[in-house]
Amino acid sequence: MARYFLELAYKGTGYSGFQVQQNANTIQAEIEKALSILHGTKFALTGSSRTDAGVHAMQNFFHFDADEIHPQSVYKLNAILPMSIAVSQLYKMHEQAHCRFDALSREYEYHIHRFKNPFKKEISFYYPYHLNTELLFEAAAFVKEQTDFFGFAKTNTQVANFQCSIYKSQWHLSGPEMFYQIEGNRFLRGMVRLLTATILKVGREKLSFADFKNFFNGRQKAVSSVPADGLFLKSVTYPKNYFALLA
Repeated sequence: MARYFLELAYKGTGYSGFQVQQNANTIQAEIEKALSILHGTKFALTGSSRTDAGVHAMQNFFHFDADEIHPQSVYKLNAILPMSIAVSQLYKMHEQAHCRFDALSREYEYHIHRFKNPFKKEISFYYPYHLNTELLFEAAAFVKEQTDFFGFAKTNTQVANFQCSIYKSQWHLSGPEMFYQIEGNRFLRGMVRLLTATILKVGREKLSFADFKNFFNGRQKAVSSVPADGLFLKSVTYPKNYFALLA
């Protein structure tokens, strides 16, 4: 048996998230089905970064254990998988490699368009409101200085702690389009969408900067969340020279 990593991208529209669930169509279920068709056996996959229903990924990973797999499996998997899922690489790893626990950071982007555009449907959030960009930038920069994100985790999140190290938190504006970029060592369930919605309220001057800071100073919970459509897992970062391509 050898351990393999699959690198993939997907459009999350129409899926009930990344992780396999009973009676639901998920990214993991589609990959497992395609592998079973290709190799005639069941596969148990472990995902690097869970994404919720409707959320997309430019890069994500699964790992699994199997007998020797031919490099042409990537081509054959893509022929079986729906157009919404694309496998880009197959890596043969050492047996202790773990796509979730070995990841150093994850980076997300939340995409917004401010003028109605039918071609942005399902991949961007239509948000046609006036925004104070200075306040947006200030709030994003403040996030980078914080470590306690209890206020930006869903109420039913079951984790040992709410500590996250944020390496990047910034807005990018380009005409009628914009996106929020955030990178950290870990993210809590719902955290990026709750953060994005709350920062947008600051930018609309519907929430004062002082009140925004209070979400980090006490036990106050953010309740506003943006839709899943605009959220992308952009990348998962591993240590340098972590991967060895399957020869």
